[in-house]
Amino acid sequence: MQSSATSAASAPAAAEPVMACTFCAKPSTEVGRLVAGPGVFICNECVALCTELIAAPPVGEPRELVRKIELSDEELLAHLPRVAAASAQVEQQLTSFVRQGRRQGITWTRIGAALGMTRQSAWERFSGEE
Repeated sequence: MQSSATSAASAPAAAEPVMACTFCAKPSTEVGRLVAGPGVFICNECVALCTELIAAPPVGEPRELVRKIELSDEELLAHLPRVAAASAQVEQQLTSFVRQGRRQGITWTRIGAALGMTRQSAWERFSGEE
């Protein structure tokens, strides 16, 4: 994992996309720091919340801790754009990793195999060529 310090006052370069926390969807410009994982990001605020939750005494059996998400239609619809944005961000990161691999000379066959797809499918999805 890598860490990216970002000040709320600093604006990203015009060519650089603004990354956002995969958990709360806040852009990097609104949080103190984003920590990058494989195609995902978590902000310092979500890490602090996770730390609090982990430090709290356990409640019930582990299987009881998995909560069912019961949302109203409006709540569900409000979540859809956030989930779509997280998905787009992960796809952008995956494409970046694949293109880095190609710059390093990794073949489409090896990239496809790593992703569980054929060489042709990998090329069609990530090459940027029509």
